[in-house]
Amino acid sequence: MKTGIVGYGTYIPKYRIKTEEIASVWGKDADRVKKGLMVKEKSVPAPDEDAITIGVEAARNAVVHSGIDVKKIGAIYMGSESHPYAVKPSSATVAEAIGTTPNLTAADYEFACKAGTAAIQTSMGLVSSKMVEYAMAIGADTSQGQPGDALEFTAAAGGAAFIIGREDLVAEINDTFSFTTDTPDFWRREGQEFPRHGARFTGTPAYFKHITGATRGLLEKTGESIEEFDHVVFHQPNGKFPNAVAKILGVPKEKLTAGLKVVDFGNTYSGATPLGIAAVLDICKAGDKILATSFGSGAGSDSFSITATDKLLEKRKTQKTTVQKYIDNKKYINYAIYAKYRKKIKAI
Repeated sequence: MKTGIVGYGTYIPKYRIKTEEIASVWGKDADRVKKGLMVKEKSVPAPDEDAITIGVEAARNAVVHSGIDVKKIGAIYMGSESHPYAVKPSSATVAEAIGTTPNLTAADYEFACKAGTAAIQTSMGLVSSKMVEYAMAIGADTSQGQPGDALEFTAAAGGAAFIIGREDLVAEINDTFSFTTDTPDFWRREGQEFPRHGARFTGTPAYFKHITGATRGLLEKTGESIEEFDHVVFHQPNGKFPNAVAKILGVPKEKLTAGLKVVDFGNTYSGATPLGIAAVLDICKAGDKILATSFGSGAGSDSFSITATDKLLEKRKTQKTTVQKYIDNKKYINYAIYAKYRKKIKAI
């Protein structure tokens, strides 16, 4: 049974800090950093924003875009690696905030940066089995980066929410495929404030192995080829990695353009691939095919074959906002304000 996206919504905080501002504090070569990461600035959450508030805003936008009765949502799954509480579900707070009934199932997901796409897969299963009429999948993060660490240049904030259903689809999800191994490239232990990364595992054994493994697995499963897709979205921890894996898989650079937004607001972790998909849906035509592959450290990738429908163009009339509008709505801050907002200044 076909399942797909009935509506979607996004949210990105308005505050931004430029790459060169961070580099100037730590004595780094700003031009070299910017060229190496292909990121010019990143989003910063306000002091009263966290993964839940980002999830709520994206969810509300998704409901408006879908046009459905919110009380028909029977499941909410929220993926993040920055849930505000170690023990208390973010998904339940989102459900209450958007006005669902209590007769629903909800859970928080965590698989580094692919928790949001794992939530989409779970939602697809519940909807296709007719256990629920609609399910909502959210990927949202206020990602962490230790002061002075390479992660600080890209660790950003933002998220997207997708309502999955069987009818009135703005995009059909044709199929999905996952690829998972135990690869220690990035981790954060309980009680640790900032994550750590094993540099020698980050590239080839982690990101590239899993992105190519999931993408090739999906193409083999569906019998599709790269040439059939109009847009391609790869997880975007920076601008360099997606371009490099595209070259490996034979994807022309122009097919990455619509969804490669990391240069504008940084790596939103669990929100990265969902925001990339949303950015493509914001501008694509009916019939366009989208290949999207996420990546989560630890490590795994989820790959999707998606086709936009005529409903997508119809529902743009009810679309509250777009990824580009959030990119354009920004206010720059300096490192001192950034450190204050992210609580990097500790009392002695």
